[in-house]
Amino acid sequence: MAGFTENALVRKLQELNSSQQSIQTLSLWLIHHRKHHAIVVKTWFKELLKAKDSKQLTFMYLANDVIQNSKKKGPEYGQEFGKVLVESFKHMAKTGINAKTKHSLHRILTIWQERGVYDAQKIQEYKEAVDPADAIPIKANKRKSGETDAKELAEKKPKVEVRAKQERRRSETKEVDGHIETHTTLSPKTPPGDPPEPEELIKALLELESSASSDEAVRERIASLPPEVSEVQLLSKLEDKESALSLSAVVNSAVELLAEYNLRLSEELEKRRKVAAMLRDFAQSQRDLAKQAETRLEEYNIKLQKIYAVKAEVKSHIENLPDVSRLPDVTGGLAPLPSAGDLFSL
Repeated sequence: MAGFTENALVRKLQELNSSQQSIQTLSLWLIHHRKHHAIVVKTWFKELLKAKDSKQLTFMYLANDVIQNSKKKGPEYGQEFGKVLVESFKHMAKTGINAKTKHSLHRILTIWQERGVYDAQKIQEYKEAVDPADAIPIKANKRKSGETDAKELAEKKPKVEVRAKQERRRSETKEVDGHIETHTTLSPKTPPGDPPEPEELIKALLELESSASSDEAVRERIASLPPEVSEVQLLSKLEDKESALSLSAVVNSAVELLAEYNLRLSEELEKRRKVAAMLRDFAQSQRDLAKQAETRLEEYNIKLQKIYAVKAEVKSHIENLPDVSRLPDVTGGLAPLPSAGDLFSL
């Protein structure tokens, strides 16, 4: 694929730094060239083994960004990185990672577990590779083990939920090799959930137009039910078995009608909650894009002013140049130079 070579990848990995922009830019480039995922991961692993301790975590941040943001386009990167992550974590552990780096790696693994990037067994393998102390001990008393695990899970769950609420994603588009790519930035400042595509959001909104609360026909049927079906005191007016059976049939029909309508209303409520979340995420992504556009506009306005200044300087310089048309004519207006004979004929 045009624009991708292994040497170019090695150079980019060597130039990679821990800044979000550097990681994000290279991640977009790798996702754009996902056709070469096998070479990419192989080269990434090879360069990780050669990288300094301080840069190995940056390589993991890059892998995390690529794995998560390429999921919508295909599972290639997730599967390919999965083959080398255990050895990668083990290598980092052997080189002696500090507590801060270990905490960062555990945070990545926690995010993968919460978002289903890898299954629980894989996540456990990765945790043990980072720190063998995380290995799950085999307990003789299974009942006790189950109770302990349940208790630990109950204690950890609130923390996981808090972290999930703190995780936010921000989508932005960037140009990579002439193509526009959408990228989601992991950030602690945006609401959870990917912003929906405009078509997806429009479809969800249109579906609400035919929701239960807008079904006038059913509401009219419910409104037209006789008062006897909902007022117990009116039952005293029943005089014979025939009228009681007749009312029983009406009540059964009303129960069925209301039960079905309440179910539809419950489903509508759930849909509206989902749409509200989609609108929130979409609005946040649009605000982020608006901020980016505003920043970009300001940046290019500054560039435009610089270009205007250069243009004015060039114009001034041109105006100060001498007018060639006013110079004397050196071709026809001057007397010819004397010949050598004229000079020595004195």
